[in-house]
Amino acid sequence: MELVLSLAIGVLTASGVYLVLRPRTFQVIIGLSLISYGVNLFIFSMGRLRVGAAPILDRTDTDPASYADPVPQALVLTAIVIGFAMTALFLVVLLAARGFTGTDHVDGRD
Repeated sequence: MELVLSLAIGVLTASGVYLVLRPRTFQVIIGLSLISYGVNLFIFSMGRLRVGAAPILDRTDTDPASYADPVPQALVLTAIVIGFAMTALFLVVLLAARGFTGTDHVDGRD
């Protein structure tokens, strides 16, 4: 499970970096989104991966290692909401810039 998650984080981040380096603004926006998804998965994995464990623990279990850390989950949830809003803002700016310049290149040239 850890190998699959690590590969997913690596593929998302590498694809995002590749798209950020492209000359078109839409590809840059998608690349930033992929990088943010990779970072979200990385932060989420910091809360420990547990497969087959009960989500609710009984009162007899007082071992702190049995509990999942809720902070990474809250951070990822907040990052998803902020990332969605930033992507919408980037798309509006992209459409406005394309309307003013007539091109969607990052540097403004064809």
